[in-house]
Amino acid sequence: PAATGSLRYTATGRGRPSAVPMSLSAILFLFLTHFGIGIAWTLPLVSRTAGVKFFRFNAGCAAVLLIIGWVFRPEVTVLGGVASSTVLLALAVVTGTLLIYWATIGRVLAALRPVLLWVGLIAGAVTLIAQGAAVGSSLAVASTTLAIASFLSSAALLGGSFTAMILGHWYLVLPSMDVSLLQSIVKFHIGSIIVRIVVTIAVVWIAIAGWEPGVGPNFQHYVLSSAGVFFWQRILFGLLGPSVLSYLTWETAKIRSTQSATGILYVDVFTVIVGELLAKYLHLSTSIPV
Repeated sequence: PAATGSLRYTATGRGRPSAVPMSLSAILFLFLTHFGIGIAWTLPLVSRTAGVKFFRFNAGCAAVLLIIGWVFRPEVTVLGGVASSTVLLALAVVTGTLLIYWATIGRVLAALRPVLLWVGLIAGAVTLIAQGAAVGSSLAVASTTLAIASFLSSAALLGGSFTAMILGHWYLVLPSMDVSLLQSIVKFHIGSIIVRIVVTIAVVWIAIAGWEPGVGPNFQHYVLSSAGVFFWQRILFGLLGPSVLSYLTWETAKIRSTQSATGILYVDVFTVIVGELLAKYLHLSTSIPV
């Protein structure tokens, strides 16, 4: 079955023997790097009025996630080079710049911090693009493009949900903050959900529509089989759940109920994490970047 890595489905519907076994370390490596990079991406979206401690906390969380992800990195040969020298170099750059940013914010190097942050953000994007290209390197061009789009949208979704939750909690630290800060990051979170849904729909449609009889197993068969329960859990927890919860958060933020919005965002972050972990598992076990 696909879950064992013995058979994979490409975005063109063609099955092929798995080149490498799927491993827990590979799932965690992708998830943690996407999570950390996503948090870093959201730092420029928050006003400085949130305070030095907010940015220090989020930058520290992003750096810790990336360091843990580095520990779980798979062998260089795994996943067609998803942990290749290019990926690891870019990952080292984003981790290093975030650590310097975290250590200096509110202290020294005020003029250099924006440069450090943007270098880290660009390096993060390079990391995700290189990972997506590595995973899809032996597949069709469409699959490689979709893998890159999946990784970029995954990072945005993870980062947006986490930063929105932390910012909502920060109103307990700085009650005088304008509610527009929370509304702005929630807008970004909703936008990232929409993009993630569009990418997933495109991936599934191409995987099913591109299948040709006699060339391999149909992804539609996998989705409707007992093994497909992971796919439906991914849709429920990772897409439908955050869609509803982010809308509720937006409505509560509009009436300036920041505590209620934060409570909803705690649940939202949990559903996003579960959904993205399942997405990484499905991607590595079926080659479909849902």
